[in-house]
Amino acid sequence: MPDQQRSTTPRGYEMRKRAEDVRRTRQRIIEAAVHLHGTAGPASTSIAAIADRAGVTRLTVYRHFPDENALFEACSGHWLSRQKLPRPERWSAFESPVERLTAGLADLYRFYLAGEQMLTLVIRDQHAVPKSIREAREEMSRKHVEVLAGAWPEADAPLRRAVIGHATAFSTRRSLYREQGLTDDEAVEVMVTLVEAVDAKA
Repeated sequence: MPDQQRSTTPRGYEMRKRAEDVRRTRQRIIEAAVHLHGTAGPASTSIAAIADRAGVTRLTVYRHFPDENALFEACSGHWLSRQKLPRPERWSAFESPVERLTAGLADLYRFYLAGEQMLTLVIRDQHAVPKSIREAREEMSRKHVEVLAGAWPEADAPLRRAVIGHATAFSTRRSLYREQGLTDDEAVEVMVTLVEAVDAKA
């Protein structure tokens, strides 16, 4: 083996191993944050607790994430990547307002059910959530309403849009399911009936 190849191969291996160790440590920190956000909530999740669960020091956490916003964004991105997200572009395939609303609410309520524990705690602890994350969620909620309201003849009617916004809210689905004992299918039917009953010209 040439001397140059002999001298560079171990160094290349060490660099790859170091990079892999860094990646694994970062991933452990993110998964620790996801676990704590989903069990204790963002407001009760400290850097010390994340470090302890990840098996690293606080300094190591800060080396990977300079501030809590960066860590929260990585945590949020990781959690979302493991979810089957709502697909509003598929709802748009339905031209009928009722069919589109039914499909959209069913899709949203499925997502809310799958992520109920995390969503409940994150929404409860909104004050501890970075502004960028809150704004992204608000923008997505507006998009959902826009797509669902767009199928109705009076797409810009404030009253109908308000009721559709209520129907798409996580808190609405949680109330109908947890407090009123409805199935998701029943909850969707009730909300569709409510939206249909709105007099958009009132």
